[in-house]
Amino acid sequence: MTTRGITTMELAVEIPAATPCQPYRYRIPGLDALALELSPGDSVQVSSVDGAQACEWLLLPPGGREGEHGVAEAGGAQAGGAEVAEAEAGEAEAGELADAVDGLTLARYASITCLEEHAFAIQPQGAEEGKAEQARSPFTQQRLAALGVAQVPLSQWQRLSVAGLPAEIRWPREAPAARLILLAPGNDMSIDGKHLATELEVSHFCEGLVGQEQLPAPLAPIKQETRVSAGTVEVYEVKQGEWIQIIDVAGRQCSDFVAFDANAWAQGEELGLDAGATRSLSGHCMPNPGLYSVFFDQHLHPMLEVVQDTVGRHDSFMLACSPQYYEHHGYFGHDSCTINFNNALSASHGIQQRASWPAINFFFNAYVEPCGTLAVDEPWSRPGDYVLLRADRDLICASSACPDDIDAANGWVPTDIQVRTYAAEHDFPRGIAYRNRPEELPRMTLPTAFHPCTSALTKQFIDYHGYWLATHYEGWGARAEYLACRERVAMMDLSALRKFEVAGPDAERLLQYALTRNVRRLSIGEVVYSAMCQETGGMLDDGTLFRMGEQTFRWICGDSASGQWLRELAQRQGYRVTVRDSTHQLHNIALQGPKSREVLAPLIWNARTQPDVQGLGWFRFMIGRLSGPDGIPLMVSRTGYTGELGYEIWCHPKDAPAVWEAIWAAGEPHGIAPLGLDALDMLRIEAGLIFAGHEFCPQTSPYEAGIGFTVPMKSKEDDFVGRAALQREAPESRHRVMGLKMHSSELVSHGDLVYHGRYPVGVVTSATQSPLLDRSIAMCRLAPDFASPGTQLEIGQLDGHQKRLAAEVVTLPFHDPERLKVRS
Repeated sequence: MTTRGITTMELAVEIPAATPCQPYRYRIPGLDALALELSPGDSVQVSSVDGAQACEWLLLPPGGREGEHGVAEAGGAQAGGAEVAEAEAGEAEAGELADAVDGLTLARYASITCLEEHAFAIQPQGAEEGKAEQARSPFTQQRLAALGVAQVPLSQWQRLSVAGLPAEIRWPREAPAARLILLAPGNDMSIDGKHLATELEVSHFCEGLVGQEQLPAPLAPIKQETRVSAGTVEVYEVKQGEWIQIIDVAGRQCSDFVAFDANAWAQGEELGLDAGATRSLSGHCMPNPGLYSVFFDQHLHPMLEVVQDTVGRHDSFMLACSPQYYEHHGYFGHDSCTINFNNALSASHGIQQRASWPAINFFFNAYVEPCGTLAVDEPWSRPGDYVLLRADRDLICASSACPDDIDAANGWVPTDIQVRTYAAEHDFPRGIAYRNRPEELPRMTLPTAFHPCTSALTKQFIDYHGYWLATHYEGWGARAEYLACRERVAMMDLSALRKFEVAGPDAERLLQYALTRNVRRLSIGEVVYSAMCQETGGMLDDGTLFRMGEQTFRWICGDSASGQWLRELAQRQGYRVTVRDSTHQLHNIALQGPKSREVLAPLIWNARTQPDVQGLGWFRFMIGRLSGPDGIPLMVSRTGYTGELGYEIWCHPKDAPAVWEAIWAAGEPHGIAPLGLDALDMLRIEAGLIFAGHEFCPQTSPYEAGIGFTVPMKSKEDDFVGRAALQREAPESRHRVMGLKMHSSELVSHGDLVYHGRYPVGVVTSATQSPLLDRSIAMCRLAPDFASPGTQLEIGQLDGHQKRLAAEVVTLPFHDPERLKVRS
């Protein structure tokens, strides 16, 4: 059986087909709430992602105010009786109280079963088990008001404790219909990591689904809805500014899409979508939400914009399937998208028939092999995945549900496609889906809390680890931003970094085992940079560890999988510790450059027990406030990723705009500039700082990534993950990360091979043009025989032999070799 799924920008939901065995699945972010309509015989399973989040629940009579749209993790809304959204204001308090009283009676019907025992979860600091939170956060109050239950007394809420999750709430067949409210309780996290609320996952098993079809709920009021049955094509029209949502109903189903300019067609011209023009102008094989989001026509003018994409894997290389394709494989007379397009478009608009159609094939999993061969596999799309487009002009559109059943293109079983259009008056956030775990619901790109400030300075954003970050700023540009950081001061949004609160009696033991550094030597208020390895010695991540207290730490890294890995290790070792994702509760900016101390120090107030910014040491942090003892709480660390004197400032998202504006105002007399990802890459390469996916991957040890200093074999006697494998490495055979100084300004790229004579001896891992050295530079991984400074090598381009670029091996970093500036 198949399932259908959708996502919203915060709550995510997956909707099943007509079967009692497949549940609706939801994700409830920390502090948020979800409402479900229960029917007799239903059951609801609730689990904590990190094993440390409690759940509160409330039962009410059915009905009440229903929300219309989801609360935003991917621009969708929920279905299947779930109410998670904007509700009308003003329900009477007396009515809510009456519902709550009735809810106490209803709660007697529910039976609660704990599904498993917790091996290592402990109660997080700052929360009391066994009773509801005594104060709701403003965000939670807003969400409960939207669901019409803000005035229900706390005493009416039931609680599923951390130790009681995962749990199942069974609603017996003799019970009446009811409304279940689920809440992930907590408060806004304090700057030291207390009161953190994290995600809950919910599965709703509905006995009443048998024989019923449930479509994903619309993103907004639908203007037009079209079902494209398997093996058919439907034609529809949209006006300029309107939205088109193309939904894979059952998963793994391709949909060819063609579009024509309606005004040009009215004048006798068939002006259509052009995949070749789109790839050429965008420099991408397929437009994605963000910078490269536009489909063009043959005249190189925009026709459509991609706004949301929950799959991220489509095809714009090949033609829609044609009779010739099936005939070539011996399936004579097989239906095809080309025949269906010809019949539908000629009948509806008299558009000329073609031997084959150049179409955009959504959900079709085509990719290019290293040898250049195009290959095809099953689609990545899951039930309910979709692409959301916006029309740049009036269009005639046609969508197919591909009939291909002779290969894996449609998962071997063609199914339906659903097309919905929405009026131009609506607005939907841009987003690309990703998953931290293969089994979880998709997540969509989010703006950081500093986005209101950064978006006022640029429109150049890309998806970076699930957040929109600026590549460069209009009016500055990467070179000017770079120079501001090297010469004055620059500020950058780095909120996409992942943050994990590691707390408990065994927190130090876990981190001592999981990280290569000797965590036992770390003092409160100190920060250390470390690698995180798997058993093979290969690096899973790198990051900075903050010691917040004797039994509390904060791990800052690049990959969400780090938190999952820490939990797995804790469970495997039986440690009493929690690992909780605080990324959504702690956003940060970097203030970097020689003037950064002058800008920041006067702004930050510190208590007598905390160091001041002026005297804050390298790789140290302090807890303070902005502009006085009653100001915004902050954490300030003397860390960075530029090779310059600098700081990182950490705050709750609700305070982020005020923090940015205060620092920006203080920096203006010093010539402050914003800093984007393009300039940051130049800075970190000059500083010889490594980057995931470039200098290291799970097959690269810390030694071969150039950070052997993070593996203190002699001073760290305790075992850690990967130690045995690293000890087996022969030092004399390790490849080394070195610098390459080019003899020209020719562009060099990640992945270029480095040659000595005819054969390669290394590979370029990162490269840039250095304003400091006025030439191209690169970081590379070299065989030990050719890693000595002064060795003359060549970078091979084209086929590796036809074009060679001379380079000299140098030590890292290129900038400030003694790291005197960053230590100053």
